[in-house]
Amino acid sequence: MDARITIILVYLLATLVIGSIFRRTSKLNKTEFFLAGRSLTRVLLFFTMSATNFSAFTIFGLSGAGYRIGYGFYPLMGFGTGFMALTFHIIGHKIFILSKNNYITPSDFIYDRYRSAFLKKLFSLVMVVFTLPYIAIQAIASGKSLNALAGIPYLAGALLVTGFVVAYVALGGMRSIAWTDLFQGILMIGFTFTAFIIIARRLGGFVPIHREILKIQPALMSRPGGNAVLGPGVWFGYLFLWFFADPMFPQLFQRFMAARDERALQATAVLYPLVTTFLFFLTVSIGVMGRIAFPDLSPELSDTIFPLLLGRFTGTFLSTLLLTGSIAALMSTMDSQLLTLTSMITNDFFAIKRNEILKEKIVIILLGVIGFIIAIRPPQTILDFINKTTFNGLSVLAPSVIGGLYWKKANRFGAVTSILAGETLVVLFYLGILATPSVLPVVPIVSVSGVLFITVSLLTASPGENTDIVFSIRPSSLLWAAFFVFMFLLGNDFWNWSKKPVLLAGLPLWVWYFIGLGIVLSAAMMLYFKRSVNTEGRN
Repeated sequence: MDARITIILVYLLATLVIGSIFRRTSKLNKTEFFLAGRSLTRVLLFFTMSATNFSAFTIFGLSGAGYRIGYGFYPLMGFGTGFMALTFHIIGHKIFILSKNNYITPSDFIYDRYRSAFLKKLFSLVMVVFTLPYIAIQAIASGKSLNALAGIPYLAGALLVTGFVVAYVALGGMRSIAWTDLFQGILMIGFTFTAFIIIARRLGGFVPIHREILKIQPALMSRPGGNAVLGPGVWFGYLFLWFFADPMFPQLFQRFMAARDERALQATAVLYPLVTTFLFFLTVSIGVMGRIAFPDLSPELSDTIFPLLLGRFTGTFLSTLLLTGSIAALMSTMDSQLLTLTSMITNDFFAIKRNEILKEKIVIILLGVIGFIIAIRPPQTILDFINKTTFNGLSVLAPSVIGGLYWKKANRFGAVTSILAGETLVVLFYLGILATPSVLPVVPIVSVSGVLFITVSLLTASPGENTDIVFSIRPSSLLWAAFFVFMFLLGNDFWNWSKKPVLLAGLPLWVWYFIGLGIVLSAAMMLYFKRSVNTEGRN
């Protein structure tokens, strides 16, 4: 057997072994199967939360964006998704507290708050429909990467990885996912860093190669990026998008309920900006440096720049070994998405009894098949695909969740109107009937959804809703809110735009600015939790 295929199979079998370890425990009940018995420690929660959110997009989408756009895309991810970690407290901490009321799925909160079976099903339907494309991109990325490096046919590679993920999720549930995420998260970070070092050295050294890039491809070092694709409205739109869309990912939302205690969530929120600042720099930088080695890749091939570089600059054994880090990224997202969607389908749409785990495992298999079918005809680029589908569709749910947590006048009519109107706009933008060239569609979509949510809630009465679970906002929290808004504004550093890049240790000064901003954000969140989190309460 080819050495490359052997390495890949050994890695995949290792994940299957981890899944089988928890096979018996997973059969106990739904809480164990879907939430690991609500017992995830700080280490496990941090790695499963991070690995779950660091998908194929992190390795392939970001390196592809770095190849096409340059370092201009780095702050959007490094700082933008790091800033999103605030929602681990704004939303996640509250959901953690309420989940003691036997929540299993994200929509359990929606029903508990609004007491509407229709709204619960609508909320779940949106999550399922717009997460399926994200499952598909994991299969797409696995097929492309295995084809580029090991010569495995695209569909065979996609099927191979999808099959192993389905197998270990079905065997061990959330507990197996958490432990495989720990395993895969360490590999992803370690192998990506190793690949970064090797690629930089083989291209002539990090500083010299960036001096050359500045001479022949200065747009890759510029603000707002190659071809000026990241205008102010688009830039703001991305930061806006991550904040409202990411916490609505069902696999992240469900992890809020799986934490052992509040400290586990706090530690995850503090560490998250640091890991995004570090890891996302590596993947974007690999893409930027790849323009020297492969200067003329088409957009659809740009997402394969990472395996292409490995194939050119490392031997068969090492390149395949390092590629497992990228496979870890996509597998650690696909597994969580499959499990969470299964919990929603079996709990919200079908009358599956409390301990009918076998039927739920069948649903996991069916979801894997659907994701593979979508992957048969892959999109041109990962970034464009999920922007038009997953991110926009899920962001519409944010007003109903945040309003339900903090506003007693929020009601089911406002939530239903907000979701239906918002998803209609998502479809219209996707079809090209509506367009906002200078602003990402998510800005008008969420703005309209939010305004309708507030307006309809104020104009209608909805008796019988559970306002006892609404949280109060303490005055001391408002001061911190003002500080974090200021941090968000600093992330929109338009004063740096259109200036000629000045390099420091190979990087433009504005890149160092965002590295520092990510570190400051993490420190500020740690200080906030130490001083303020214990003073908040509920009505």
